[in-house]
Amino acid sequence: MSSAASHIPVLMDEVLAALHPTDGETYIDGTFGAGGYTSHILRSANCQVIGLDRDPSVAPYVDVVRGEFGSRFTFVKSEFSKLDEVSAGGLVDGVVLDIGVSSMQLDQDKRGFSFMRDGPLDMRMAGGGLSAVDAIKFLSRNDLQQIFKVYGEERRARRCADFIVRARDEAPIETTLQLADIVTKALGGGGKRHPATKVFQALRVYVNDELGELVRALLAAERVLKPGGRLVVVSFHSLEDRIVKTFLRNRSGEGRGGSRHLPPQSASMGAGEDMPSFKLVRRSGVTASKQELARNPRARSARLRFAVRTSAAAWSDSEVGGNNIGAALLPRAPSLDDLRKLAS
Repeated sequence: MSSAASHIPVLMDEVLAALHPTDGETYIDGTFGAGGYTSHILRSANCQVIGLDRDPSVAPYVDVVRGEFGSRFTFVKSEFSKLDEVSAGGLVDGVVLDIGVSSMQLDQDKRGFSFMRDGPLDMRMAGGGLSAVDAIKFLSRNDLQQIFKVYGEERRARRCADFIVRARDEAPIETTLQLADIVTKALGGGGKRHPATKVFQALRVYVNDELGELVRALLAAERVLKPGGRLVVVSFHSLEDRIVKTFLRNRSGEGRGGSRHLPPQSASMGAGEDMPSFKLVRRSGVTASKQELARNPRARSARLRFAVRTSAAAWSDSEVGGNNIGAALLPRAPSLDDLRKLAS
């Protein structure tokens, strides 16, 4: 295992610039992974970091970071959507999130995240609940089509679902390479990306309720950040980035059609409407430099967005964002028992 120190996440310099670690402050790294962000934050200032991750395989990396930084680092095994429950009731100075599957998860054959490695069709980040093999086995053709279309943005979602249903009627689909082969037959080879890329992404997002987790994490960050606290989010595909962008623009007051440059008391605020809970420092996202792209091609699709918490009260949970950012989300994955009942 490589050390946490050798694991450098994408946009590291940009994350530190946005988060601005300061002596005496407390930060939450909601997606601990191999500890890359946490380690760099702790080296940047005499501060405290609370790291969260639902993946049990991060334990060795937790030990490495704890060994280097001692009591300045605290780890909690938890979904990042619960980040407001881990700060002992106190507010924090910053929250950083790196959304999506990590390279170390892709590298583990037995986890089933990658179509490039043969392994069980699992894809569960936390190791429990519904797996990808369950979804492929029990979900209807229409459900699979919707998952591939919405979560994978796969244009030929119906054809993928048709091929999968026909194949599972002949024999169980239980491994990553089995599924990758079926999708390749459905879509054909060629192109810069593997034809199964979007289907695998869609299944992973569905099984782990990744978009629902992100929405709940943004709401939790709004509740736990101090006035002046920084929220920094790195995402890797358009669905995630769209949610973050819409949330921050709405919470900064842009979602009502007003200008972010107008004061809160402007006419664009209706009676009884919430005051802006975030201030956008930069309206557009930050992408990787040419130098980083040369070192790390994974940074190609990464986009960072950040904002500063105002002193306004957190909005109600029902007001997720402008244009209803939750509207595109399918229901979160049901339990395996419920899925079996639906299929029976």
